[in-house]
Amino acid sequence: MNESINIGVIGLGYVGLPLAVEFGKKYPVTGFDIHQQRINELVAGHDRTLETSDEDLKSAVHLKYTTNLEDLRVCNYFIVTVPTPIDKHKRPDLTPLLKASESVGKVLKKGDIVIYESTVYPGATEEECVPILEKLSGLKFNKDFYCGYSPERINPGDKVHTVTKILKVTSGSTPEIAVKVDNLYKSIITAGTYMASSLKVAEAAKVIENSQRDINIAFVNELALIFNKMGIDTHEVLAAAGTKWNFLKFFPGLVGGHCIGVDPYYLTHKAQELGYNPEIILAGRRLNDNMGFYVANRVIKRMIQNGHTIAGSRVLVLGITFKENCPDIRNSRVVDVVAEFNEYSCKVDVFDPWADAAEVKHEYGLSMVEKPGSDYDAIVLAVAHNEFKEMDIRSMGRKDAVLYDLKGLLDKSIVDERL
Repeated sequence: MNESINIGVIGLGYVGLPLAVEFGKKYPVTGFDIHQQRINELVAGHDRTLETSDEDLKSAVHLKYTTNLEDLRVCNYFIVTVPTPIDKHKRPDLTPLLKASESVGKVLKKGDIVIYESTVYPGATEEECVPILEKLSGLKFNKDFYCGYSPERINPGDKVHTVTKILKVTSGSTPEIAVKVDNLYKSIITAGTYMASSLKVAEAAKVIENSQRDINIAFVNELALIFNKMGIDTHEVLAAAGTKWNFLKFFPGLVGGHCIGVDPYYLTHKAQELGYNPEIILAGRRLNDNMGFYVANRVIKRMIQNGHTIAGSRVLVLGITFKENCPDIRNSRVVDVVAEFNEYSCKVDVFDPWADAAEVKHEYGLSMVEKPGSDYDAIVLAVAHNEFKEMDIRSMGRKDAVLYDLKGLLDKSIVDERL
């Protein structure tokens, strides 16, 4: 790559920061975020998401952080890594993406390339983002400036499959730009790149990755519902079936997080706009979205069988993050379990050594306990944190307490039921 490269990364969360750090080891990089507190902590040398170590932050010698949009004017590559959530009606909320596009549009120059990494439905880059870039910059798409799309594949909490070790799909708005975008990523991604034929193909590839996982998990969740009625242990069935070489090993559970529980709605939204009503994808979503309520009601039934008075009973929920061994609470479906217990007037304690109490309070209105108490009427192991493996969980409950293992983490002999 002979040209001078100066990169701006917009959004320094779970996706943007690791990427900015890797590029910052090699190129001048300006990391932009609208939250001053986030910038302050990164300048101080610490990433509270734990996706990037303090040592890695120090190694990005060409990376600087800012909340000042004017600092991005020196950049000729802009990489947008902001969240793409859904609203309360489960429709795509493109607000962060459109706001980021407005910001980039204000500092865009002739010859610049804007690369989007945020998960969207096919066509969103050209249909939603490009018009904003054109309007704010006064420039013409594919004449004065260009776009790329390279979907993020970050797996929060995974210290093996880090950003440089995951093969990267790339694309560009023209064949020449596609090569430029591919070469840019190829310079830091040791796992290699795959150049898609168009922006739409790259967008579609990303959104189906998580839709596929969602459907597979929905399948085993449905198996869990069926096998529970049959009195069969789902995990034992999956272990037996998993001895076949081509059996796909998925496990039942809550489906939350920033990707799997969200991305399918982007694809179904676009399909419905085009007059097609997706059946399998939405059926899987409905099933997965209801698993928290199912778990809570299984526990309640067990408690009734054990002679507990439900109203006023004490319940301990272990874990609030959306997955094990990471602090990410985005779209956690454990809150559905807690909400259902609250409907039965249970007194619920939530304990999670990984989650930030202030963030949980702000996001979900839940107050966590600093440490679990004792004499609980029911205990739900909701997240498979390593710390929970070392705890004597059964001793935290009364003699007739219900212990429900949502993750299949504990020995079957000590639990009353597992999903």
